[in-house]
Amino acid sequence: MPRTLTLKNIPDEVYERLRMAAEMHRRSLNSEAIVCLESVIAPTRINRAERLARARQLRAGLGTQFHAREMDALKAEGRP
Repeated sequence: MPRTLTLKNIPDEVYERLRMAAEMHRRSLNSEAIVCLESVIAPTRINRAERLARARQLRAGLGTQFHAREMDALKAEGRP
């Protein structure tokens, strides 16, 4: 059964960002707030194979290959 929730003291910046997101997605403020809450509280679980496939797709889109040693060196550069 759906419930009603009233939010108080929403910071102006948060309200504006929510309003802009709702407008961009062509949703009401209420619907956008629900989508935002669902994405944080109940994120969609993906299986290991799907996660690996997404990572490989992202890597392929970079147009360059990084090797493990290069990645370790780059990570080490950012550490004090």
